[in-house]
Amino acid sequence: MTVSADDFKSALQLWASGVTVVTTQSEKFGVQGMTVTAFSSVSVHPPQVLVCLNASADTGDGIDESQCFAVNVLTAEQQNTSNQFAGGSSQEQRFADADWTAGITGAPLLNNSLVSLDCKVVEKVRAGTHWIVIGEVQAVECRSGEPLLYYRGGYRQLASE
Repeated sequence: MTVSADDFKSALQLWASGVTVVTTQSEKFGVQGMTVTAFSSVSVHPPQVLVCLNASADTGDGIDESQCFAVNVLTAEQQNTSNQFAGGSSQEQRFADADWTAGITGAPLLNNSLVSLDCKVVEKVRAGTHWIVIGEVQAVECRSGEPLLYYRGGYRQLASE
């Protein structure tokens, strides 16, 4: 029995996740970024994370060329940033209002994000419609704030105490 795409998507909407913007910068493609909710830690020794990118996303081309990326975990105040990087606009438009600095790998670190993880690619695996990109964390920038969450097709925030 095969699970339909709609049933699978409905099931996954019940998984609350943080919202990230994955960024890169390369000579050929310039600065690129996209909103990603499929992000996870992989290892502490060495420090590694993974992101899942749709194979059709142009940001993947820049990551292939540069062999680096940053994962920027968004704050509860960054819903507009998430929407801006979610697609439907050019890379230039995505970065038009973004306040960022280049990390040690050259990948853009969003200055207002909760945390930025600057990574070098160590492995890339094709899985269905997506690429699983594993990166070794080269540098970490932690900032204050509350995370932006995504659940059942909408943004959520942590409940106040």
